[in-house]
Amino acid sequence: MMGPAHSLSGAAAWLGVGAAAAAIGHPMPWPVLVVGALICAGAALAPDLDHKSATISRAFGPLSRGLCQVVDKMSYAVYKATRAPKDARRSGGHRTLTHTWLWAVLIGAGSSVLAATTDRWGVLVLLFVHLVLAVEGLLWRAARMSSDVLVWLLGATSAWILADVLDQPGNGAGWLFTGPGQEYLWLGLPVVLGALVHDVGDALTVSGCPILWPLPIAGKRWYPVGPPKGMRFRAGSWVELKLLMPVFMLLGGVGGASALGFI
Repeated sequence: MMGPAHSLSGAAAWLGVGAAAAAIGHPMPWPVLVVGALICAGAALAPDLDHKSATISRAFGPLSRGLCQVVDKMSYAVYKATRAPKDARRSGGHRTLTHTWLWAVLIGAGSSVLAATTDRWGVLVLLFVHLVLAVEGLLWRAARMSSDVLVWLLGATSAWILADVLDQPGNGAGWLFTGPGQEYLWLGLPVVLGALVHDVGDALTVSGCPILWPLPIAGKRWYPVGPPKGMRFRAGSWVELKLLMPVFMLLGGVGGASALGFI
C-alpha cells in the first residue's frame, strides 16, 4: 500500500478500537481517541523505514533519509542471517524485519517505556514524531506543497497542545493503566496497532508480507503472508485508491461516532 492508505487504515483501526472499548464499558476520553488515532496514523507509516523512497523517508529530511538507509541495511543483514533454504535471494531489506509482528511489539513496548519513564518530554517526542508522520500520510498533498519546516512546526505545536490536554484530570493520561507511574503506558498501543495494520495492508498486495517471522511456514522463515493471489492488488492501483481508501474513511467515521456515543 501507499502512504495515504496506510495512514487512513491506521486511524480507522484506532477509532474502531475506541468503539470496541465503549461497547465493553471502558470508553476512551475524547483526547485518547483523537491522540491515539493520530499516533496510529503516523505509526502505520513507520514499517517503511526500510525503504529509502517511502513517505517516512521524506518526513524529517536528511535525518529520516539516513535512518531509512541504516534500517534497510540492518533488515537485509537480518534477512540473510535467518533465511531458510526456500526463502528467495534478495538485494535489499524492504518488507523484511520492520514488517513483522515482533518488530511491531518491540517498537510499541519501547514507546510505552519511553512515555512512562521520561514524563512529559518522552510524551512530547512520541507525539511530535507521529503527528508529523500523520500529516505526511493523511494530508500528503498539502505536506508536499509546503515546506518541511512548516510541517515540523505544525507537529510540534500540536504535540504541545495535545500533551497539555491529556495532562488535564480525566482526559486520559491514566486511561487503561491506572497504577502509580503507569500514566501514558497506553501510548504504545496505537504504535503497535499502526505497525500491524501496515503489515496487514501490505499482505493484501501482490508481494505479501512476512508478518509471522520468525515462524517457519512451508519451508520458509520469511513466508509472504497474504490472501490467494487472485485477491491481491498492486500498491497504488484503483483497488487501493477507489475502493479501500473510501472504505477506511467510512469505517473510521462510524468507529469514531460510536466511540463518542453518537451511534
